Amino acid sequence: MKTIYRGIIGLSVGEIHLWLADDRLDLVTAAASRSFLAPDEKQHELRFHFERDRDRYLATRALVRRVLSRYQPLHPADWVFSQNAYGRPEIDAMRTGIRDLFFNVSHTTGLIVLAVATGRAVGVDVENTQRDKDLLDVTKQVLSPEELQDLVKVPGELKVERFLQYWTLKEAYIKARGKGVSIPLEKLGFRFDQSGTIDLEIAPELADAPCRWQCWQFRPEDGYLIALCAERIEHIPTGIVARRMTSSGVDEIIPVQVDRVSA
Repeated sequence: MKTIYRGIIGLSVGEIHLWLADDRLDLVTAAASRSFLAPDEKQHELRFHFERDRDRYLATRALVRRVLSRYQPLHPADWVFSQNAYGRPEIDAMRTGIRDLFFNVSHTTGLIVLAVATGRAVGVDVENTQRDKDLLDVTKQVLSPEELQDLVKVPGELKVERFLQYWTLKEAYIKARGKGVSIPLEKLGFRFDQSGTIDLEIAPELADAPCRWQCWQFRPEDGYLIALCAERIEHIPTGIVARRMTSSGVDEIIPVQVDRVSA
């Protein structure tokens, strides 16, 4: 067992922690971070054709390992991961002895976001809002009938923005549930009201209850949209704490101003 990487951060069942980081490391930090990776992760990094994709993969895997070591006395190199039946990465409880720590990670051009929770499943999605309008070509495969009706009413210059609001919430939900793309996105829908409330609707065939989940949506920085979804814990309100981490591992708490949240 190697030495503990950094001091331990407390995480209560009533909190979800979000970690934000750039998707590219400087050369010195990249070399150090690569030493954390398991052999299969190092092999995976080499499979990317473009350097930009290799950089993002390394930064993402390093962030996961470094951050998890802020919650448990385990060196970043000692974390072991497995996948569930649908391919979602999880902490290998059998090999680490850690059973109640859950995480989910997402990245887009320029930003990585990692969500960490204890005692409950969590899913996160981040998107760069400066996306191409070609996104709208997939609306019929992604949006529910009610969402499609709403999108028609949105002015043309705002359609991509509204689509991404729906898309990020759907991605966060399917990641939290742990079934990924096996869940047809058009079978679940979100409704927004003027007060900023999010209502989740799930088709009966998906065998899930909307009241089981709570969702949030906010903009951590200009040009980015984040959606977060987590299991509710009865009688315990959830607080979100966000931190921005530099490539050197220094972090600071940043404010979170939620745009929308489930009732």
